[in-house]
Amino acid sequence: MPEDTKNENTQPAYKIIDHTFDCVVVGAGGSGLRATMGAAEAGLKTACITKVFPTRSHTVAAQGGIAASLGNNSPDHWSWHMYDTVKGSDWLGDQDAIEYLVREAPQAVYELEHAGVPFSRNEDGTIYQRPFGGHMQNMGEGPPVQRTCAAADRTGHAMLHALYQQSLKYDADFFIEYFAVDLIMEDGPDGPECRGVIAICMEDGSIHRFRSHSVVLATGGSGRTYYSCTSAHTCTGDGGGMALRAGLALQDMEFVQFHPTGIYGAGVLITEGARGEGGYLTNSEGERFMERYAPSAKDLASRDVVSRSMASEIKEGRGVGKDADHIFLHLDHIDPNVLAERLPGITESGKIFAGVDLTREPLPVTPTVHYNMGGIPCNYHGEVVMPTKDDPDHVVPGLFAVGEAACVSVHGANRLGSNSLIDLVVFGRATGLRLKDTLKPGTAHKPLPKDSTDLALARIDHFRNAKGGSPTAELRLDMQKAMQKHCAVFRTDELMSEGVTVLEGINKKMQDVKVSDSSMIWNTDLIETLELDNLMGQAMVTIKSALNRTESRGAHARDDCPDRDDTNWMHHSVGTFEGWGGKSSEVGLSTRPVHDFTLTDEAEYIKPKKRVY
Repeated sequence: MPEDTKNENTQPAYKIIDHTFDCVVVGAGGSGLRATMGAAEAGLKTACITKVFPTRSHTVAAQGGIAASLGNNSPDHWSWHMYDTVKGSDWLGDQDAIEYLVREAPQAVYELEHAGVPFSRNEDGTIYQRPFGGHMQNMGEGPPVQRTCAAADRTGHAMLHALYQQSLKYDADFFIEYFAVDLIMEDGPDGPECRGVIAICMEDGSIHRFRSHSVVLATGGSGRTYYSCTSAHTCTGDGGGMALRAGLALQDMEFVQFHPTGIYGAGVLITEGARGEGGYLTNSEGERFMERYAPSAKDLASRDVVSRSMASEIKEGRGVGKDADHIFLHLDHIDPNVLAERLPGITESGKIFAGVDLTREPLPVTPTVHYNMGGIPCNYHGEVVMPTKDDPDHVVPGLFAVGEAACVSVHGANRLGSNSLIDLVVFGRATGLRLKDTLKPGTAHKPLPKDSTDLALARIDHFRNAKGGSPTAELRLDMQKAMQKHCAVFRTDELMSEGVTVLEGINKKMQDVKVSDSSMIWNTDLIETLELDNLMGQAMVTIKSALNRTESRGAHARDDCPDRDDTNWMHHSVGTFEGWGGKSSEVGLSTRPVHDFTLTDEAEYIKPKKRVY
């Protein structure tokens, strides 16, 4: 039954519509759908809340492929995949979670194949696999391995449609175009516990309270903290924002991956598969410069290495174009039939966004924000952890995180290409299995705390009636440009310190935000302001974590601290953020140990060494 709720500023009262589930998943991308499938398959009464239609989730944009050591096109082994992932992470990845990922990967891909993903095929009918940056044979010794299973260059699109079709087989309830506002938390005997989530139905403005034994955050990354990024406009880190407001921490937020090949001026992604199929980069002198930076892997070095190499060429005056501010990607030497068969999507993107015929001329590209290695800390079961003084792996009861919203951490300081899609399905599945093991369908619920709606309603009401002088779009643009300038491919203490001051000023202006539409029905102005509130906290944690880490590791490259420092920095950064709506810019920073142990005795701990390609 709907319940009337009032706070001192709320006139008239908001009606609350109550729902009761065993499990609620927030987000319907690859990881959210896989977790929903797993929970529903286990007989749990499951809801999936999503702010966009499931097949519009950002997983649909993933192009190049999904990594698994099938060995169809070249010799391969899960231990080689593990070595590459640990090396790619610059030894900041948790090796128990990485072992779980690479050992489960082949089975996860076969599950997708059986679910109907139309993978490209070899002549013998097996799944086609292409090479990707940083993936090598023989424990990193080389040559490059063909490990990335592909459905042309629309792999994410094919996966998402198959996962949604499969999820419709199970008795899960989908709440489509509902925006999750805040978690319902309660103090338990050992710390905070999650009891559910509050969401707005965007169509009619009704407010819904979902009571649940477990909540899975699968809301994607916060790429839209930056001005130029490959992320959809929906990638506003809603799960991370909810976690921060619940008093929980985010981990390793300073590690932001710049994809080497975003289309210059548009930010549209050109898959690493383009280089896997033989594409290469040149500077203004026509030189294939990657041979200087990564003599062995060349254009197939890991993404952070290629992005830094491109940025260095531009910085040293060898960029192409009128302003010498980008690089050329060549595919014009590849057989047009191969491009049509294996890279049809990017051929189309080149024409639309750059006016370039890839069969005849090079494509202008530049490093573009692509992925957040950091996120909500969790273990390989998907359970969210909140480090305490006595236990760095303390589990928050009732709360899970998967996908880019989470930090397991299998990607550490730098994710290898095609490891993101396998991360989605392996840990989405693992979360479903954990829910099956820990929840009994139909278990009775305790009463919710009396203040269960207070935080969400306070925020909704505050922003809905915000009549300041700073429009949401203006503040968002200021934040994105500040992050792009002060926390990009190369960083220094001076640049980031200045950025912190700028961002704190922008965050303070959130108290003066202007929301023109005060209705509740399909109020995009209100939703975008709530999204900006989520982004702002994560931008503050990102830049302050980056300023605090005085070394270069993976995607975090500092000109003033060029070396990796394992003595002082071989640990995860953990950051909390107080307040919302510009009330505070306070970030609390601490650390959490990296898991330097494996899951089984079959895997050997991979000791840190210099990372070269």
